[in-house]
Amino acid sequence: MSAAAWAQLAALLALLLAVAWPLSRWIDAAMDGRLAFVQRLEAPLWRLAGVQPGAEQGWRAYTLGLLLFNGLGVLALYALQLAQGALPLNPQAFGAVSHDSAFNTAVSFVTNTDWQGYGGEATMSYLTQMLGLAVQNFLSAATGIAVAIALARGFARHSAGSIGNVWVDLARATLWVLLPLSIVLAVAMAGLGVVQNLSAYTPLKTLEGAEQLIAQGPVASQLAIKMLGTNGGGFFNANSAHPFENPTAVSSFLQMLAIFAIPAALCFVFGRMVGDRRQGWAVLAAMTLLFVAFSVAGNVAEQQGNPALAALGVDAAGGNMEGKEVRFGIDASALFAAVTTAASCGAVNAMHDSLTPLGGAVPLVLMQLGEVVFGGVGSGLYGMLVFALTAVFIAGLMIGRTPEYLGKKIEAHEMKMVSIAILVTPLLVLAGTAVAVLAADGRAGILNPGPHGFSEVLYAFSSAANNNGSAFAGLSANTPFYNLMLAAAMAFGRFGVIVPVLALAGSLAAKKRLAATAGTLPTHGALFVVLLVGTVLLVGLLNYVPALALGPVAEHLAPWLR
Repeated sequence: MSAAAWAQLAALLALLLAVAWPLSRWIDAAMDGRLAFVQRLEAPLWRLAGVQPGAEQGWRAYTLGLLLFNGLGVLALYALQLAQGALPLNPQAFGAVSHDSAFNTAVSFVTNTDWQGYGGEATMSYLTQMLGLAVQNFLSAATGIAVAIALARGFARHSAGSIGNVWVDLARATLWVLLPLSIVLAVAMAGLGVVQNLSAYTPLKTLEGAEQLIAQGPVASQLAIKMLGTNGGGFFNANSAHPFENPTAVSSFLQMLAIFAIPAALCFVFGRMVGDRRQGWAVLAAMTLLFVAFSVAGNVAEQQGNPALAALGVDAAGGNMEGKEVRFGIDASALFAAVTTAASCGAVNAMHDSLTPLGGAVPLVLMQLGEVVFGGVGSGLYGMLVFALTAVFIAGLMIGRTPEYLGKKIEAHEMKMVSIAILVTPLLVLAGTAVAVLAADGRAGILNPGPHGFSEVLYAFSSAANNNGSAFAGLSANTPFYNLMLAAAMAFGRFGVIVPVLALAGSLAAKKRLAATAGTLPTHGALFVVLLVGTVLLVGLLNYVPALALGPVAEHLAPWLR
């Protein structure tokens, strides 16, 4: 990896730390309701909504409220897409979205996946983009934050029957965390050249005399929450590779920083809530080690160039520039690919389908680890804490001691919930991929034969079930088969993890806190960080080794085996 690539990675991590630490103090205070001016602003809102902020809920009521809230979001967004042809703010007069595509999109944005089987600038009206997609970008991210805070309360409390109030958590995450940050970032992005208007598309003549229609719209405002909320759904089909959505190397770097900002800050929030800031540092350290390792691997693979050309003796000293924007180059594109798939964002500034086999395996594996390497807003933290419980359970088995984490005994019920949370996504990915490559409708969408075509299907289901939303883009997925299959993967991948996590939060909150003894495993030092990293790699990745061997590994070796 070049010195410039190392410098870019180091700058990203240094600025991330500088941003995440003060941001964590704000999030902690805002979610706990300790800010005086926030209390004054909230009071009339609670009266209007009929919410009593002091009336907390057990995990079942909290979960039911969250599922109801998100279910209504799916229905609202689905209906909006079907009715957009008759609604205002539609200067291009786009008609209704097809039923299967509308359902897929509704589930996608509500689950924080933002998988897009359509071209945004050719399908969605401005009203649908703003009132539908952008609103769900806020609410789906708020859902992730609420679940993470509820789980942190489970660790922090003892002998308690409640984990918070779901309506209060959702409102505070939206109003006091996501909204102000998005306003600041949207203004910054507009200043860097990202488009923000409500004008109709502009027709013009090219140098060759052909007619071209220049798409535009309220892009900067949606871009901000797309990144900060780790959503990833692009206003344009080309996503963050589009010059109106990501015009310069500076805007690209700022977008990467925005993707990681809240997930990193939530690690510090966790440390504050459990009364031991070292715990937050340990989780963040494990995430950072994994991210650096995969970022380096992806960059090296892309700098090596196409293995098919190397097998023919063609010099690939320039690396693999296929599918990359010249204004970003290999280093920034490879880093962006690692950031967006480590953080469950799904935004892309290069064509992942054009990555080298091993370069493409990096974002694929980062998703398959469960999106815990920083991960999505909230979901990265609660996913990593699930692995932390697995790590202490494994350590307890090694020494014949009942495992403990933060003073709470980890017993049979907790490990059942942990097992469900870890296994649900591999089941969805592997079963979905198997059905797709066996079914005629699934095979019809594969445009590339052999291992690469298999990788495209595997990537699609890995992205959907882990709520990432990026794609290899060589798969024709906007069909009834894939729209319904991927919608199911997104829904069960999101809430199939959230429900056991909230059950875990309720169980932990009810437990008594035990005093640390000489036999207690310290969970804030280097040994635990290494144990946590090893658990993520072994438990998270072993499920996928055979599938990876059939896809990117076979594609990488194929030129030398012919």
